[in-house]
This record gives sequence, structure tokens and C-alpha cells, in this order.
Amino acid sequence: MARRLRIEYQGALYHVINRGNYRRDVFETVGAAQAFEKALAETCERYQWRLHAFAIMRNHFHLALETPEPNLVSGMHWLQGTFATRFNRFRQERGHLFQGRYQALLVENTAALVRVIHYIHLNPVRAKIIQPVACAAFRWSSLRHLCQHVRRPPWLSADALLAELGFSDSATGWSDYCRYLANLATDATEQANLKFDRLSRGWAIGTLGWKRTMAREYREAALSPGLETVELRELREERWRKTLEVLLFNAGESNASAANASTDAPWKVEIAARLRDSGVPYHWIKDALRMGAPHIIRGHVFRFRKRRSP
Repeated sequence: MARRLRIEYQGALYHVINRGNYRRDVFETVGAAQAFEKALAETCERYQWRLHAFAIMRNHFHLALETPEPNLVSGMHWLQGTFATRFNRFRQERGHLFQGRYQALLVENTAALVRVIHYIHLNPVRAKIIQPVACAAFRWSSLRHLCQHVRRPPWLSADALLAELGFSDSATGWSDYCRYLANLATDATEQANLKFDRLSRGWAIGTLGWKRTMAREYREAALSPGLETVELRELREERWRKTLEVLLFNAGESNASAANASTDAPWKVEIAARLRDSGVPYHWIKDALRMGAPHIIRGHVFRFRKRRSP
């Protein structure tokens, strides 16, 4: 059976998971965990990834990451290959460290991404390694780095998390977040509301409409193996342009007014949210609506949706 294509595009968000081969405890020693974290940092710098969260457990790892360029596959190949080479050389071993292919669940937007971040940060609690009140004490997690906000690594991003929860990037803000996680860890109802049971299975995390849109694009790529990547991108962008034309017309606006209006104009923000519902990436919205950097658009869209939510 042919392998599924990886869905890659600029600004894509993912929840990536992989386990040791035969569930082997790949990270059972401090040295192995340190080596993987070092390789992960190098991968983020080499491929310009924005890492939002990670947890390195004894026999598996979780990553919540963003790819400004469509390079998940090449980045994961480098990360796992580099770590495996170093691990085997140190142990004087050979063979595969990880089981099969890694999972890469596509994530719709910032709201879904932040749910994944919570899920990852609570992984050591669910594994009963640490108590909920001590979740920041786990050594091999992004939470420890985030709480040390003054010395945070440049490849680790806190923007999405802070924007979603409204906490400050300070010692007080991170203490508030740790308390939030401790409460969440013991609140089964809230975990169900956040759909924790769906964050590590399937192929995508998001709304049904968005999943359907992405599935259509996935089928197009799978059924058109003769098309070059650039041709597939052109087909997608043509659909995005048509969607934008309809939304501008319905709002009584035009490309000219989009170029002249402020980045946070209410009608612009609403159109950006509608485009995201159709699976349009932030980097394309940025250029089409003249709205600034993708993370700024994410913030506008998040606040728009929050105002509209019941």
C-alpha cells in the first residue's frame, strides 16, 4: 500500500508524535534526552521552525510546531536521522530507533494549537511521572523553558499560548499558566471540552469544514502525481483568489480598499477568519489583505472568533 502524502504548506501547524521501535525506551537516560533536545534545537534553527511545545518521554516524544516554509518532511528526516546517528554511534549500536513513520496531525488554527500545547505539557502528569502542581518541574518539556522566560531559547515560541490565554510573559504570567494546567489535569470535564481524546489520533485537529477543505486538497495531490508542486500550488491559490473575491464583494470592498485599510479593520479581520475557515494559510492572507505578519493575523482572527462565540 502506498504511503499517505504528507500535507505541507507555508505556515502549517502540526502535532508530531513518534515512539521508540517496539516501544523501546529511547530516552531512558539523561544523555539520550539531552541529545534529542539538542538535535531538536538544531532542527528548528536549520529549518526555521517555530516550536510551540515539546515533551520528551521515556519511549516517545511530542512536538507542537509551525513550519514557515513547507519543510516538515525534510526537517523530520534530519531530526530523526541526526539523533539516531548520534545515539547509535555513542552506544555502538545500529538499526532503527523509532517505530515506522511519525504521526503528523495537521492543526487548523491557534485555538486548536493551544489545546495541543496543554495536552503536551500535561503528558508527564498523565504518565504519573510528576504531580499536577509540579508540572513545570519536568526536565524534558518546553514548559520548563517557557517558565524561564528571560532565558527562553529563540527557537521556542510563546506567542500563541499567551495570546490565547491572555497571560503576561512574566514570572507571574507563567505561574498563572502552571496553576491553570494543574487545575486542568484534574478536571475531566474540561479535558473533554478541549477534546483531549482526539489530539493524538487521526490526521487533523480542527473543525469539520476545515478538515473537508484540507481533505479535498489532499485528494487532489494524491490523484495528480504528475503535477509538479508549483502547479498544485497554483491550483490552490486560484481557488483562494476566487474565495477572496466573493468575500470582498459580499463585504462591499475591493482589493484596492484592502490595500489602503488598516490591518485591524473589522471587515478585514472577518474576511481573514472566513478565509481561514476555507483552509487558506496565513502567509497568503497576509499578502492578499495587507495584514502584517501571520502571527498578528492569528491574534486578530482569534479575538474575532472569541467575540463571536456564544
